[in-house]
Amino acid sequence: MDATALAQRDSADGLAPLLAALWWDARGDWARAHEVAQSVDTAEGAWVHAYLHRKEGDLPNADYWYRRAGKHRPAATLDAEWAEIAGAL
Repeated sequence: MDATALAQRDSADGLAPLLAALWWDARGDWARAHEVAQSVDTAEGAWVHAYLHRKEGDLPNADYWYRRAGKHRPAATLDAEWAEIAGAL
């Protein structure tokens, strides 16, 4: 999904779970975003989970989830990674 369109939605209704997690994160509800992300046991779910822990500042935990996603922690900004994930989903 286009990151701008996702960020501008009024609600998470009808979104796939991981897009909903990103939507909640964009609204400042890290806990709800994390709850949704950790419920999706796929590589994409691990990527969103990793991003959220990176945002939280828990880099060892983030790195664990990046490995589960088959990725490395990016040097990109959090905003850039959020947009990349949204676009990939």
